[in-house]
Amino acid sequence: MVEKKSINALVTGGEASAGPPLGPALGPLGVNVLAIVNEINKQTADFKGMRVPVKIEVDTESKQFTVSVGTPTTSALIVKEAAVPKGSAKPNTEFVGDLTIDKVVTIAKSKIAGSYAASIRSAAREVVGSCVSMGVKVEGKDAREFMKEIDAGKWDAKFQ
Repeated sequence: MVEKKSINALVTGGEASAGPPLGPALGPLGVNVLAIVNEINKQTADFKGMRVPVKIEVDTESKQFTVSVGTPTTSALIVKEAAVPKGSAKPNTEFVGDLTIDKVVTIAKSKIAGSYAASIRSAAREVVGSCVSMGVKVEGKDAREFMKEIDAGKWDAKFQ
């Protein structure tokens, strides 16, 4: 019987190393840790600097492995698209960035597979909700105001 071990980790895109959290988890399995780290870095290169969930499955007998990469968190994608270092410490009064509706839709499309949202519109509402807690404006408006516009149907043409 083939036994597979599964390891889940959160790594920085394109910057995984043989140190923690990967090395200590993979070492006891007797696999080539460097080969796995190189594969993770190759697959996460597009997410440079962002925290990305990865799952490594190792066949303990043959030492074969597969790496599957998840999508970065919504907040990490917002930080990247808004080109800000991080969210605001006081999101109700200090705004650190601004997203266009097109960037909101792009993030919503990348997150919808792992979301409970039934449509791009509801996934976009989730993204705008994250903008509220991060102090990021949308189309130059407070994200709460923008949410009301989505609910009123003003942006429905963008969600087709």
